[in-house]
Amino acid sequence: MATFLYKLGRFAFRRRRLVALLWVGLFALAGVAASSAPTAASSSFSIPGTEAQRAFDLLEERFPGTSADGATARVVFKAPDGEKMTDPAHRAEVEKAVADLKSGSDQVASVVDPYQAKAVSRDGTIAYTQVSYKVSGMELTDEDREALTEAGEKARDAGLTVEIGGDALLAAPETGASEVIGVGVAAVVLVITFGSLVAAGLPLLTAIIGVGIGVSTITALANTLDLGSTTATLATMIGLAVGIDYALFIVSRYRAELAEGRDHEEAAGRATGTAGSAVVFAGLTVVIALVGLAVVNIPMLSKMGFAAAGTVAIAVLIALTLIPALLGFAGKRVLGRKVRKQTAPAGDKPNMGTRWARFVLRRPVAVLLAAVVGLGAVAVPAASLEMGLPDDGSQPTSTTQRKAYDLLSEGFGPGFNGPLLVVVDGDKAAAEGTAKDIAALDGVAAVTPATYNKAGDTAMITVIPEDRPSSTETEDLVRTIRDTTGDNVHVTGATAMNIDFSQRMNDALAPYLALVVGLAFLLLMVVFRSVLVPLKAALGFLLSVVAALGAVVAVFQWGWLGSLFGVEQTGPIMSMMPIFMVGVVFGLAMDYEVFLVTRMREAFVHGERPGQAIVTGFRHGARVVTAAAVIMIAVFAGFIGSSEQMVKMIGFGLAIAVFFDAFVVRMAIVPAVLALLGGKAWWLPRWLDRALPSVDVEGEKLGGPGAPAGDGGKERELVGT
Repeated sequence: MATFLYKLGRFAFRRRRLVALLWVGLFALAGVAASSAPTAASSSFSIPGTEAQRAFDLLEERFPGTSADGATARVVFKAPDGEKMTDPAHRAEVEKAVADLKSGSDQVASVVDPYQAKAVSRDGTIAYTQVSYKVSGMELTDEDREALTEAGEKARDAGLTVEIGGDALLAAPETGASEVIGVGVAAVVLVITFGSLVAAGLPLLTAIIGVGIGVSTITALANTLDLGSTTATLATMIGLAVGIDYALFIVSRYRAELAEGRDHEEAAGRATGTAGSAVVFAGLTVVIALVGLAVVNIPMLSKMGFAAAGTVAIAVLIALTLIPALLGFAGKRVLGRKVRKQTAPAGDKPNMGTRWARFVLRRPVAVLLAAVVGLGAVAVPAASLEMGLPDDGSQPTSTTQRKAYDLLSEGFGPGFNGPLLVVVDGDKAAAEGTAKDIAALDGVAAVTPATYNKAGDTAMITVIPEDRPSSTETEDLVRTIRDTTGDNVHVTGATAMNIDFSQRMNDALAPYLALVVGLAFLLLMVVFRSVLVPLKAALGFLLSVVAALGAVVAVFQWGWLGSLFGVEQTGPIMSMMPIFMVGVVFGLAMDYEVFLVTRMREAFVHGERPGQAIVTGFRHGARVVTAAAVIMIAVFAGFIGSSEQMVKMIGFGLAIAVFFDAFVVRMAIVPAVLALLGGKAWWLPRWLDRALPSVDVEGEKLGGPGAPAGDGGKERELVGT
């Protein structure tokens, strides 16, 4: 592989105008396709095989046109102190608001009059109307949401408190200036790492081009393939992360090759052949992690994974072709001014990475114990992990959704924020019997009379739990209803769907881990020609992810340091977090593992002793891995400033996971374990060595062709990027 990529790098360097033109052409073509593509409808959300989904499907069949899975909103009204919502003046204002809601949008399916539906609290101070839509919250337009928010303005002007909750208000979260700061930090880190604006700009430029092509393609195909906006968001996040990393690796190796005295074309070829090999395998691990999301069997997640994997593939191709081409245009400007003014190579003065590696080699047991015990302590809260999906109760207290949630809890009880929809596939007697049985269960606050379809063979019953939607008590109630009623009774609604979604994610975690880690283990065996190194890589990754989950539980579930991160309401951890963190962090962690350890493997193959190979790997790779990790931490940490609890949690979780994996696992545990194993780290049974394909990631075959005379003595010190 190294020989093929070496030739590819030299070709791209020589034909740089053609290569650059091809990528610019693809970028423009994808942009035109995206701009001319029809506006995509929101992607449909379904969880095949779950009871909640079966209930929705039954409702679609037996209650055609009711849009059972459509968006809902609750407009909550509260009278001024000393007054009641039943006062004639307040009632008139509410009725006007109901009329405005009905006429405000073509997507409104129904609006419930609170006085006819008896949706007024016992003390008469709070009332609410429920608005049902024909489409999901993600399909509503800004005009639909404006009509919803404006409907209560007149009532608010008349002195009533009016707040709105529900999934109809779904909109893009506000992330504030912190996200911009994260990108700015990335640029500063690149400048510090390279000491050259040109070298710093190359990873950013190529990452933007790769993400632009990927996201534009997703936009162009969104309508055809039923892709949602979250698909492009994930592709952007992952594409930028790996795009910057891969370009950073190759540019760094190119500069190292120039420092060895090679000409520019030869340096570009060797950088692509060695660092490029690491990029290919690192990219494959990310693709495996993203495509593996199909194991969860949720169509939306599968599409997100495939789309993001395609963006990663584009990032790999750009790193292998466009980067060498742009290096040809950059010339000596890819080096900092100080380096360009030097008349001789800079020698082997120990850098920070060298000093740290030597320290670990002297005290491997102490470093290993400190790192493992430290991560183990941070991981302890993960044992108390409770998973669910956030509701309006997790919103900031300043939002109208949270205020509406609190008003409903005050007037009707917390269960009103998460009603359960029970679908009975049977006649009137079956429905009445089911309603009676459910009303007798613990944890049920109220059961509404059944609503029947025209044929009279299916009924809908609304059940109000006593506790809030995301509580374990409500989850237990859903399971109890399902266990104690017959096969003809199905529980659905937003709360039940969230519970089923969380359960599906829980059930999929073990198979997903086995698939991703198993395939990556095989891939890393091919790369490193070792059994113990891939095993160490996988175990280290699992340790860092569990520690990151522990930190997430401590902050968002227990509330430790919550005020520091803007956590206003503790609650269950988003059910997607474990799988999401495994997929994203695994890909980035393997990037660092492949880049750092490939360099060590290369030095070992070229004749260095095991300990010296570790030092060589750190001398050439630690600075780059550190820069890549700091960039990712800065970008992910930017999402902590979001007003949305879910986005805040994702940003914190990914940032802390990358920190643990890059700086504790890769920088401490990896060299300590390799130091203790010595030459045994690279042991591989002979039969397995014969069975595995040889890919020459270390660039062993690049020793002769094209190498300048006189640098054979330095050949052993050549390393991956």
